[in-house]
Amino acid sequence: MNSATVEHTVRVRGANIFLTDTGSDAPAVVLLHGGGPGASGMSNYSRNVDALAKSYRVIVPDMPGYGRSDKHVDHRDPFGYLADTLRGLLDELGIPSAHLAGNSYGGAAALRLALDTPHRVGKLVLMGPGGIGTTRALPTAGLKRLLSYYGGEGPSREKLADFIRNYLVFDGAAVPDELIDLRYQASIDPEVVANPPLRRPSGLRTLWRMDLTRDRRLTRLPNPTLVLWGLNDKVNRPSGGPLLAAMMPNAKLVMTSHTGHWMQWERAGLFNRLVTEFLSPDSQLAMS
Repeated sequence: MNSATVEHTVRVRGANIFLTDTGSDAPAVVLLHGGGPGASGMSNYSRNVDALAKSYRVIVPDMPGYGRSDKHVDHRDPFGYLADTLRGLLDELGIPSAHLAGNSYGGAAALRLALDTPHRVGKLVLMGPGGIGTTRALPTAGLKRLLSYYGGEGPSREKLADFIRNYLVFDGAAVPDELIDLRYQASIDPEVVANPPLRRPSGLRTLWRMDLTRDRRLTRLPNPTLVLWGLNDKVNRPSGGPLLAAMMPNAKLVMTSHTGHWMQWERAGLFNRLVTEFLSPDSQLAMS
């Protein structure tokens, strides 16, 4: 990890948000993790932070409900709540605008923040983001596993290993036991078990709010966007990639084979190169 790395907690809108801050004084890049059980910022981006910190200031928060951040999430409009919290975090850090990179749940939060306040966002990198066409089909098998983790007999290491190895990634054998253990321990925090941060939407209004492709602002969003999607994603359908590329006016789509939902981990070398180049002021990744 970069020698200038700082870990601290920031008070944002009455909530404590834990983050890791590292890298240079170059433009800030905020990495937003997904919503799977036991997720956290640094565990999700362990293969990316050092590479990106060579060129950028990299800020990696634990999202509300996860890691060492406070566990409250407003489930009436979860993506809106996350966006407001992240905007408040930028305010507290004195950052007027930052690039955002988000995976799944974090991708939906990044996109909602850009939709609400595009001037606070530079470029967007969305990896298999949530909220894309979610009212147009039944949940995927992977999303069902994710949402049922705290149901039934409750969380277990076996349930988590099944989700990560069989639904989150393409090659489950590549996931070390240590990562499963780390995430399992985080997933059984009593506060999280009592109030899981990610749950099935309750009510039609919440469901529609969580489908960002129904937001008319998406077709006018000016921010340059790199959409990354694994062709073998079992959590959020790969068809979401072409859907976003067709709707957004300034988007580039890259889809990779033998890749599941966790592209930044499974294809870390490719991810790091693509993101570093895309965020560069003289990026050669032309928009389609």
